[in-house]
Amino acid sequence: MLVLSRRKDETIMIGDDIEITIVDLKGDTVRIGIAAPREVSVHRKEVYEAIQKENISAAKQQVLPDVKALGALGAMLKGKK
Repeated sequence: MLVLSRRKDETIMIGDDIEITIVDLKGDTVRIGIAAPREVSVHRKEVYEAIQKENISAAKQQVLPDVKALGALGAMLKGKK
C-alpha cells in the first residue's frame, strides 16, 4: 500500500484522469473529493461490498423454465411444420 501525506486543498492523481483532493480536515475525519470519469464507479468500501454481495446472491438464483409453457410452445412449433 502506498501511503501519501497531503494537506488541505492538495491533490493526488491516479492515472491520467482520477483526482483525489483533500477538501477538509476536522479531528479524525478527512473529507475528500474525487473527480473520475463516469465509467469509473466510486463507492465507500461498505457500499461496494454490499453491491458485490447482492450481485453474487442474484447470480446464484436459478430461474426455472415453465415446463408447461415450453411444452405448449413445442406443440405449436410442431404443428407449423
